[in-house]
Amino acid sequence: MTQSELENRIAVLLGGRMAEELIYNEVSTGAQDDLLKATDIARSMIKAYGMSPKFGQVSFERDSRSQFLQTGQPQPASDYSELTAHEIDCEVRRIMDEQYDRVHHLLGARREVLREAASFLLDKETMTGDELRQIAARAAVSALEASVAEVIGS
Repeated sequence: MTQSELENRIAVLLGGRMAEELIYNEVSTGAQDDLLKATDIARSMIKAYGMSPKFGQVSFERDSRSQFLQTGQPQPASDYSELTAHEIDCEVRRIMDEQYDRVHHLLGARREVLREAASFLLDKETMTGDELRQIAARAAVSALEASVAEVIGS
């Protein structure tokens, strides 16, 4: 997967939590699994895939060595310093914060779609892609009508 595809996955995973924040002004435990998955993706981007401008083309993931190559000596907890671990954590946080801000902007700009979708989900609990597209189309028409009314009224 590409870096942008991974970032998009993180953004999608953060969408539910951001929706709660925008609509209800608080978060619940409902997004816990999504938050865990998003963090794991960001951590893998830094530690395994070399997708950090700060670290460049370095992988911090330890390889799983075959049994016959092991010396019987205990493996160190990590192959990098506490300072590097802290910097990895900071990079993970940077990715998460960037995607959270991105989702906030995207959903904030489409708050009416978000409200209508939330209302729909409260009634039916699930939604198809077509149903969401219909909600988005109605919101776009409403926004266009409001813009036209504003222009005509001024």
